[in-house]
Amino acid sequence: MLGLARLVTRYPVAVLLVWVVAVLLSLFPASKAPQALSAEGSKHTNTESAQVQQLLRERFNEKETNMLLLVARSDPPMTGEAGKARYDAFVEALKEVPGVGTVVAASTGGSMPMATADGKLSMTPAQIPSGAEANATLKRVHEFARAQSRDGLQVQVTGNQAIQKEVVDLSESDAKRSELIALPLIALILLMAFGSLVAAGLPLVVGLTASALALAGIYGVTHFMPVSTFAQSIITMLGLGAGIDYALLMVNRFREELRQGHGSSEAARRTVLTVGRSILFSGLTVIIAMISLTITPISIIRGIGIGGMLVILLAVLAGLTALPALLTLLGERVNTWGRIPGQHNVSGLSPVWLRWGQNLTRRPLLPALLALGALLLLALPMTQMKTGSLSLWNLKPGVESREALMSVRELGAGGLLSQVEVVLDLQEGRYGPDQRRDFQQIVEEIRALPGVKGVISPFLTPEDLRGGGSGDGMGALASLNTLAQRSFSQDRHLLRFTVLPDSTLRADRIEPFETQIRGVLAKHPYRALLGGAAVEQREGDEAMNRAFGKMIVGVLIGTFLLLMVAFRSLLVPLVATLTTSLVIAAALGFITLTSQMGIGAGLLGFEPDIGIVESAVPIMIFGVMFGLSMDYVIFQLSRTHEEHLRGKTNKEAIALGVGHTSRVVLNAAMIMFVVFGAFGLAGIVAVKSLGLALALAVMLAATIVNLALLPALLALTGKWNWAIPRWLDKLLPRIHLEH
Repeated sequence: MLGLARLVTRYPVAVLLVWVVAVLLSLFPASKAPQALSAEGSKHTNTESAQVQQLLRERFNEKETNMLLLVARSDPPMTGEAGKARYDAFVEALKEVPGVGTVVAASTGGSMPMATADGKLSMTPAQIPSGAEANATLKRVHEFARAQSRDGLQVQVTGNQAIQKEVVDLSESDAKRSELIALPLIALILLMAFGSLVAAGLPLVVGLTASALALAGIYGVTHFMPVSTFAQSIITMLGLGAGIDYALLMVNRFREELRQGHGSSEAARRTVLTVGRSILFSGLTVIIAMISLTITPISIIRGIGIGGMLVILLAVLAGLTALPALLTLLGERVNTWGRIPGQHNVSGLSPVWLRWGQNLTRRPLLPALLALGALLLLALPMTQMKTGSLSLWNLKPGVESREALMSVRELGAGGLLSQVEVVLDLQEGRYGPDQRRDFQQIVEEIRALPGVKGVISPFLTPEDLRGGGSGDGMGALASLNTLAQRSFSQDRHLLRFTVLPDSTLRADRIEPFETQIRGVLAKHPYRALLGGAAVEQREGDEAMNRAFGKMIVGVLIGTFLLLMVAFRSLLVPLVATLTTSLVIAAALGFITLTSQMGIGAGLLGFEPDIGIVESAVPIMIFGVMFGLSMDYVIFQLSRTHEEHLRGKTNKEAIALGVGHTSRVVLNAAMIMFVVFGAFGLAGIVAVKSLGLALALAVMLAATIVNLALLPALLALTGKWNWAIPRWLDKLLPRIHLEH
């Protein structure tokens, strides 16, 4: 660290030129990053649904199809002569759109199996290419639908590709809107904190620089692996939040050093050697959480981890190099340029918070119990948390693809979105009369199960093929693939059928629905594999839950060891991890209460009947908040430890730690609150949940924990805070942290 401090303060112009060139080179790839990200969820291999998909492709010769659903509301209805002529013209025009393959008209089957009885609402499936051509074709279909939406005909587009594109677009617009909302408010907070335009502007420069470079980096990563669109939200949150926080602490310490009579170069050097070490160490705690995300087999989680790790690395690097170089060049101008009369800065010891710390350490038991009780009360709903994929409920009302999906459900075709594929392995035998009887019996037993709309198999009834006028879409599926092709593998050793639920299955309904199907299959002698959209979703949710458990264990152990090395203590790391874990539990309790249970949902912009928490949200809350909450703990502990090493008593060191860090931590938390809170207006429910939960967590960390629980616990544990066995002390490397 000493070599780095000398380098950046001796050659500040050269250091800044390197950063300027890096930022300029990053602008183009950063602008391309949002559209290169993927909205696909928990894609991973080595699952039962992946085996089914592979069998359908290799043994049934089923080509991968990418289907769009065009939902049309027609007045006059298509049952009349004029309405039918217009609808037929619509279908023929759709076939001519470049890239569109098979189009299935709603009149297929003779009784409108994909239209309501009155003919005012219809659904038209259309196949488009997969891969690189998908979005280009989707764009042309959207343009076609808008052109057709006139003279009483309204056309909306939905389907997997349309939903993914909408999620990507919403993520990009959410990130931009959040920046527009947050940046002016952050600038105002910094201006009030520092009292000068220059001092307030420096943290903004660091935060924006880290975000831009991280977006450019994530764009490069997309060329080697899919990266979730959630990575953009994480980069924006952490880049602005953590980057600005780190810079705020650096500027604060630099101004302290200037007041003590040091020149600009020496003040910057001492800043790097003191608070710079704390920032580096704090950044490591966040990176530990992010690394734990990158080792999972789930693409959405890996993308979050990679994006978070990149932006924190860059925020720390900018804070330790670019910022001290700027401070070296500016010197006293940090205080004088753009000074706001009457404003006071946050640097130095706060008499108010010093007295607070002194009073707290005299009677620590009651504040500790009250703070602990408040966090546990907030965390209590977490015990009832149910996680799963929100699917179409992840998009806010009013978004086209979601509204069209609601119309699909109105047609009674919602089960198309949650179908279960069943593959039966005859093993050594081939399909014959005996197997036919068994196959038919299995299909009939499953068709009779509660919640089953129908079964696509060689044994479709006339009612299945007609759809009963209800529009369940089964006639469309039958027309897309002949039953012989879709039901038997080429070697006749595998059988396949598709189970359609009576409606779209919410995540908490998938497992019961799947269990009853497996119960039927278990009574027959054939090996069965289940796949399809519903099973794939359930497998992804379970994989995320397993990853979450491993992540918690890894992060807690890694953070404990780092803190043990830094503070030469066993008790302090335990207190730090305990208090930080309580903050996260409270945030998870809050999101369970609002998003899942619907309490206060209307005020926060949630729908009251979501019923579950998006499975990625708890992982993101833990990954982001554990490191950031630990940052505030480390800043206070490092100052407390510094005072302890100077010979202060335990209570004096705690009070001085509170007095020196509280103002800057509260200002940092306000910045984080603004950044996270801006995402509470997001159009994606998972991002909204994440933003609101993190906004609450950061304020709990800065107030209840840093102002009450942490210092009170340290006061209660007394002399044991800095105790460590001699043999262990000799084994550990030496790291000196100062604030």
